[in-house]
Amino acid sequence: MAVDRCTGGDELPEGCIAKALSLTSPKDACRLSLVASPFRSAAESDAVWDRFLPPDYYDIISRSIDGPDSLAFGSKKELYLYLCDNPILIDSGTKSFSLEKWSGKICYMLAARSLQIVWVDTPRHWRWISLPESRFSEVAELLDVCWFDISGKINTNMLSPDTRYGAYLVFTTKSRTYGFENQPAESSVGIAGHERDTHTFYLNPQGGRRQRQYRYQVVPRRLGIFTHHMARILREETEDTPKGHHPKQRSDGWMEIELGEFFVKRGQEAELEMSLTEVKGGDRKSGLIVEGIDIRPKE
Repeated sequence: MAVDRCTGGDELPEGCIAKALSLTSPKDACRLSLVASPFRSAAESDAVWDRFLPPDYYDIISRSIDGPDSLAFGSKKELYLYLCDNPILIDSGTKSFSLEKWSGKICYMLAARSLQIVWVDTPRHWRWISLPESRFSEVAELLDVCWFDISGKINTNMLSPDTRYGAYLVFTTKSRTYGFENQPAESSVGIAGHERDTHTFYLNPQGGRRQRQYRYQVVPRRLGIFTHHMARILREETEDTPKGHHPKQRSDGWMEIELGEFFVKRGQEAELEMSLTEVKGGDRKSGLIVEGIDIRPKE
C-alpha cells in the first residue's frame, strides 16, 4: 500500500516531483500533470519550465527588436508557450527565434536580409518589398536573373545539441513566375570547409509538370505519323527526367522545400553553411519571393 501511495505522488514533496519533471520533456511534463494533483501543481512551477527554456534564453530575448520587457510573463511556462507559438524577431529583425513545442528545441529563421544573394543589390535583378503575411519587414523579390545563387550561415552553438536539424527555403511565388521549370536547383547543407552532399529540386510549385506541358506544346500538329512519333519520344524523355523534390505548403501560407539536414553534436562549435543555386540552365528566372531559411529540428 505504501508503494501505491508513493506511486500516486501523495507522499512526495512537490519540490521533489518538480525536480523529476524537469528531467523529462515538456511533452512528458504535460502528460504527467494529469496523474495526480501534486504532479499538476509541480508541472506549473518555474523550476520545471526554466529547465525547458534554453540556458541562454534571457540573452536571446534581450536581443528582441521589441525589447525584453515585451516578454515579461507571470510564469516561465507562459513564456515558454509564447515562444513556441510566436517567433520573436531578434538581431535588428534579421532573424526570428522560437521553440519547438513538444521538445523545447531551438528554431531559427534567417531573414532574406541576412542571406547572401547574388545580384540582390542590383535593382533590375532583385528588389526588397514588404508583405503583410511575412514575419519580417522585408522580403526579396526576384525580378530577372540567369544566375540564381542564395546562401546562409549559422553557428552550431546557437542550436540545440544532440539534435538533427533540417534547413528549409521559405518562399512564395507570383502568378508570373518562370524560369524554374526545366532545370532543377541544387542545394547543399554542411559544415564550412567540409564536403557536403547535394540535392536537386524544382522551385516551381508544379515541379516537373510545367516542363511536361511545355514539351507537348512544341510538337507540330499537322505532320501525321511524324507527329505521333515525336510526341512519343518527347513523352518518354519527360518521364525519364529526374523530378527531384517539390515545394510543400506551410501552415503560415508560405511554401518551403528542404535544402538538407545535419546533426548538431554536443559541444560542437562550427559554422554551418546552406546554399541553393541554379546556374546551369541559363534560363531567365523571375517571380520568386524569398522570406528566408528556416532551421528547425526534425522528427
